[in-house]
Amino acid sequence: SAARPLPRPADPQARERGWAEWRGLQDSRPGPPLDPGFQALLDGVFGSSPFLTATALRHPDLIAAAAGSGWDAAFARVAAELDATPTDDLKALMQALRRCKARAALVIGLADLAGAWSVAQVTAALSDVADVAVRKTVEALLRDAAARGELTLPEPDAPPESLVAHCGYVVLALGKHGARELNYSSDIDLYVLFDETRLPYVGKRSAAEFAVRLTREFVRILQERTADGYVFRTDLRLRPDPGSTAIAVSRQAATIYYESYGQNWERAALIKARFVAGDPVTATAFLKDIETFIWRRSLDFYALQDIHSIKRQIHAHKGGGTVAVAGHNVKLGRGGIREIEFFAQTQQLIWGGRRPEARSPRTVAALEVLTDMGVVAPEVRDDLKDAYEFLRRLEHRLQMINDEQTQKLPADDSGLKHVALFSGYDDLAAFTAAVTAVLLTVEKHYAALFEESSELTVGGNLVFTGTEDDPDTLDTLRRLGFKDPSLVSRSVRNWHTGKYRATRTLRARQILTELMPALLIAFGRTAEADAAFVRFDQCLAQLNAGVQLLSVFQANPKLLDLIAEIMGDAPRLAEAITRNPALLDFVLDPAFFRPVRPLDEMASDLHHVTASADNFEAFLEAVRRWANEQRFRIGVQMLQGTVDPLTAARQLSDVAEGVLAEVMPRVSAEFAAQFGRVPDSELTAIAYGKLGSRELTPSSDLDLVLVYTGAESTPSAGGERSLPASAYYIRLGQRIVTAMTALSGQGRLYEIDLRLRPQGAKGPLACSVESFTKYLAEDAWTWEHMALTRARVVVASDPVRAQLGSAIAQVLDRPRPAGALVAAVADMRARMRREHKAEQLWQLKRRGGGLIDIEFIAQYLRLTRPAPVGLAAGGVIGMLRHFAGAGQLTGADADVLAGGYALLSRLQMLIRLTLPDDQDQPPFPEGLTRKLCRLADAPDFAALELALDQSRAGVAAVYDRLIDLPAAAARSTLGADTPR
Repeated sequence: SAARPLPRPADPQARERGWAEWRGLQDSRPGPPLDPGFQALLDGVFGSSPFLTATALRHPDLIAAAAGSGWDAAFARVAAELDATPTDDLKALMQALRRCKARAALVIGLADLAGAWSVAQVTAALSDVADVAVRKTVEALLRDAAARGELTLPEPDAPPESLVAHCGYVVLALGKHGARELNYSSDIDLYVLFDETRLPYVGKRSAAEFAVRLTREFVRILQERTADGYVFRTDLRLRPDPGSTAIAVSRQAATIYYESYGQNWERAALIKARFVAGDPVTATAFLKDIETFIWRRSLDFYALQDIHSIKRQIHAHKGGGTVAVAGHNVKLGRGGIREIEFFAQTQQLIWGGRRPEARSPRTVAALEVLTDMGVVAPEVRDDLKDAYEFLRRLEHRLQMINDEQTQKLPADDSGLKHVALFSGYDDLAAFTAAVTAVLLTVEKHYAALFEESSELTVGGNLVFTGTEDDPDTLDTLRRLGFKDPSLVSRSVRNWHTGKYRATRTLRARQILTELMPALLIAFGRTAEADAAFVRFDQCLAQLNAGVQLLSVFQANPKLLDLIAEIMGDAPRLAEAITRNPALLDFVLDPAFFRPVRPLDEMASDLHHVTASADNFEAFLEAVRRWANEQRFRIGVQMLQGTVDPLTAARQLSDVAEGVLAEVMPRVSAEFAAQFGRVPDSELTAIAYGKLGSRELTPSSDLDLVLVYTGAESTPSAGGERSLPASAYYIRLGQRIVTAMTALSGQGRLYEIDLRLRPQGAKGPLACSVESFTKYLAEDAWTWEHMALTRARVVVASDPVRAQLGSAIAQVLDRPRPAGALVAAVADMRARMRREHKAEQLWQLKRRGGGLIDIEFIAQYLRLTRPAPVGLAAGGVIGMLRHFAGAGQLTGADADVLAGGYALLSRLQMLIRLTLPDDQDQPPFPEGLTRKLCRLADAPDFAALELALDQSRAGVAAVYDRLIDLPAAAARSTLGADTPR
């Protein structure tokens, strides 16, 4: 409207400089004087817009043309210049396009500021300039390619221009350009397609490579900054999956994408798709191809839910709110342009399939039609129409000042006052009141879209559509606890674009959208929100399908808190879920959080699970699944503090023992089908190390020795082939090790370490009871007897179990020279210290006063006096308590050693559960640090480290007194004899 106030000068000195330069131009090229209205317009321009001032002073002829003939005539003159731009010289084209764009921007800007043109006229004129620039550039590039012999003309004598109609290359405009609503300083959203069947390419590369190269050159011509400026910044990111696809997309690939992975926000974007340049036949066919994707005649339940859930991602302030004008984004912020566009587009998506009249790409026109259809009330349409035009004019004022692509109001009063004056207001207060009133009006109507929807927001936006980060969403993510909100935003957009197999179905993405607030709240509450989120993202990337898992989360929201805790505090557990997401199904079992059952009940349960396996591979998969579930269950209970780590160690040991008891007989039966069985003989397993003492950690190997009964020469019978027992059990042992260590989709059962067998790696994989006991009695070294103190028979018949237990006890109970024994123990520990330097406080196992020192003390004491057969099963602490009761340790020393061992073992268990082996030193994740402190009853990490140091000193003192000092005394009497 002409009644709109003219811009006012915000900088009087800049205004004076502008007039001074203008008068200088007039002196050199006299023209008719400007009327007072035109002078007032230029007053505001010179005093408020450096960009328009510079452009006006470069093109005074346009000012004169507008003053003499009017704005329409002036623009027609520029349009004619643009249309006459030659396309046979790329360099000349670039120069001409830039000159014409600047001249067009001047006329359009001044016509807008003068109130001579409506918002619709201004945006249409800007869009027309972009259309011609795009069309001319495509024509020029096709002519150039034909001249170089890369394209063939449809007819030998046809002019190069005829290529365009048959080129198979298409440029579509999307966004505001597609709707002919282009901003003053906007980039242009373009979508480049090619159809190989119509592209007359005859060069040496592929048609796709040619299309990409052409597009790259096309973009360069439009947006490269030269001495003449630029034409338009271009954005190609609205194509399918822009992070993975080339900048020119084949028509076939694009069609398949929309049929398979297209999202509702892409449907909304394609509402505005419009053919601009290239092959009209290909363009028409493609737009027809995707019509059914954009406009669904009948929306299924999930598609409708998806539209509503996307709508609910945007935080709607339902009345009574205040809007801060300073720093506000008039496009993306509350009450902004996007809310008006989204108000129309969501309803267009719902109604446009059945009512073609609702498909207008222009926002105001869409509101008009929706009102005619009875979907939008007339007063709402009028309010939103007025608000849309007000905000678009304000957007243009912001961009006209310095030709910047911005929609953000200045954050300071000085900058705001500049915009207020340039917008024609007398003062900042009047401007602020007007802007606030418009934003609150839009917000009120926009919020009405949410009234029938359940609340899905978190007090701020959670918008992950389009190709750019939503500023309000980034603020929301920061408030939720994420330090790198852009990373989170990009990842979630990847989920929604179907980059991962798990989110490629519409149903998976719909559930994901519904889950998003709860999921982000859960991860935001963790101590390491970003790290937790990244691990979840990695987990999602590994899934083959997502609906099942996401549905589990949807039905059990509390599960998200557990997952977030695991992802944030327990990277090793998170990796287990990533490798095997089916573990999460087990979490839903009512038994998951109940105490783990005793070994005999677990063994019975495992046997029941494997009973239905109809072949050996199915059997092993069932065992792996069961073992993984039990280990995961114990790990989660330990992580959450419902089971003590020392108890968890015994439970993990029982799981391993149960697995061995199930696997060994089954492997033996499979083996017997080929080689029969050795009469009156059986293979047994003796556990050493942490399995032997029932102190298994989440990362422990199984230290085993395989021993068989009977004579080594007895042949097997009843199979296809016969082997002597010695060879038979070596092969069977290899089969068992393979079954236990083989890697499958479920992972592997356990790593097996057989190096503690007689003669170590040089000895046979399995040995007879006779050779086993003979070796221990006659040839074993002291360190092997020390290892034997934790030995426990885990797989054997009852009589053989008793026989082996008695044989082991006889070796351990025999008298040993006290001096030689303590010297051997001390020397072995000293050698370990030399080979494995361990001086850091958190080297819990190897450092002085650590776990190994305590274990050495317990093993040494066990070798000094007979003890009950089952002592090993009580672990190191049980052994220490026994020695105190037997008078081998003072009560005070036993307390120091047992207390130190309990503290270190608890900390080690939690670290082994949560962290990879190469990350077992501080700094730890914040959540894990808190858990470690809680385990030690320490108020903070400093107190925990003090407790560790005190424990280390106490254990080291006991070790010196019981081992090192007696060993030194013994060496003086042993002389050159080297103890074994």
